[in-house]
Amino acid sequence: MITRRHFLLATGATVLSMTTGKLFARDDVIPLWPDDPPGGGGPSGLLKVDRHGSWTNIVSPAIQRFRPESPNGEAVIVAAGGGYRFIGMGREAWPVARWLNGSGYTVYVLSYRLPGEKWQAGNLAPLQDAQRAIRLVRSMERKVHVLGFSAGGHLLGMAAARPDFESYPAQDPLDQVRPIVDSVGLIYPVITLEAPYQRTNTHLMMVGQNATPTQEANWSVQNYVTRQYPPTFLAQAEDDHTSNPHNTEMMRDACRRMRVPVELIELSSGGHGFGLGKAGTPAALWDQAYVRWLDNQG
Repeated sequence: MITRRHFLLATGATVLSMTTGKLFARDDVIPLWPDDPPGGGGPSGLLKVDRHGSWTNIVSPAIQRFRPESPNGEAVIVAAGGGYRFIGMGREAWPVARWLNGSGYTVYVLSYRLPGEKWQAGNLAPLQDAQRAIRLVRSMERKVHVLGFSAGGHLLGMAAARPDFESYPAQDPLDQVRPIVDSVGLIYPVITLEAPYQRTNTHLMMVGQNATPTQEANWSVQNYVTRQYPPTFLAQAEDDHTSNPHNTEMMRDACRRMRVPVELIELSSGGHGFGLGKAGTPAALWDQAYVRWLDNQG
């Protein structure tokens, strides 16, 4: 019988070759789950990749490993955004992975389940994947950082804040690993789903149009920041009309209240979804600041 795991191992290298122009060894695509994810369900058929390199129809959630030529012994889990409707691999995750490789970081790009793709776990599915990915990378690497963009920032911000939340029943001994991270990077993230910031795809996909204030609060990252939250790096453009800049300010303030080390890079322009940013624009200023900050977390 061909399971999701077998399907992914058989096709992962081919998919990566088509979408990145580089052929990876099969062990560079690592399935998150031994077989079906918790709860089961989900889509069938082939992974869908659009002309921008965005993924949908996530049949088998996984991490893709990007190895640097000179590893520094630390890893970064990267989660691209897409409002939980797609995952922006081509514009965010892969360019960032290759760029971080240049500074010695081993990068694990997360392909997480999308709540609208008929998973029985519903809006818990991406959080389950994020926790599992942290556990998996933690079992392989000395230090584990996370870097999320937009909805990917919401996802990794929430996972970092709630390492003791049991989002799924233990599947195997790996689930005994506590999914803690050493630092958090959030780039134009969606942090809050509470009023008056409900007009995002993240809100729509995670809690729906008719969510109660309690449901919105339960999926707002700032409400889970404690003194144990990891050191945090934030970056956002002032002209972002998708994720209101107040999201990063709210997260910065929550960290400060809890005495969590936090740095916020405010960019004068760039909008939303700029990834590494175009050379010569304000949006291109965050990446070097992030690496300097990350290097100092050791």
